[in-house]
Amino acid sequence: MSDYSALDQLAGNDLTTWAALATVLEWLPPALDAPLVRDFDLTHFEYGILFALADAQDHALRMTVLAGYANSSLSRLSRAISRIEGRGLVQRTRDPLDGRSTLATLTEAGLEMLEKANPVQARTVNELVLEPLTKTQRRQLREISLRIQRAIREQEGWQPPRAFSSTRD
Repeated sequence: MSDYSALDQLAGNDLTTWAALATVLEWLPPALDAPLVRDFDLTHFEYGILFALADAQDHALRMTVLAGYANSSLSRLSRAISRIEGRGLVQRTRDPLDGRSTLATLTEAGLEMLEKANPVQARTVNELVLEPLTKTQRRQLREISLRIQRAIREQEGWQPPRAFSSTRD
């Protein structure tokens, strides 16, 4: 017999809500990957690396900082950086301020790739996430997402670069 009480289990509307969110969490990453891989041989994760570097001062970040932004282990980040570094999109160098640290720097080719990929990524996000929602639902999704972020971690999550922030809704 189970030691779980009814209070320890999800049921009814709570289970339905969780099932819907869990499904989105599983389905969304490959759906975001598909057009980027098809058109640019970039995963959404790799696109995010390029995007973060483009917004950084001198288009460079320490690998540890970039891993934090990406919510990634250093080993996963290093593998992704190696892949896009092999394509000339980023370059790794020793940090001149701290020789123990490695910098990832966006190259001109990486910036050009990002500029080509941005419209595809924007179109995908619009089609999959934003367009199915009303203006009110978009605002609610933003607030819900921020609440969940704060429940997971005290630190602030990724914020859009200043140049991209605007109040459209």
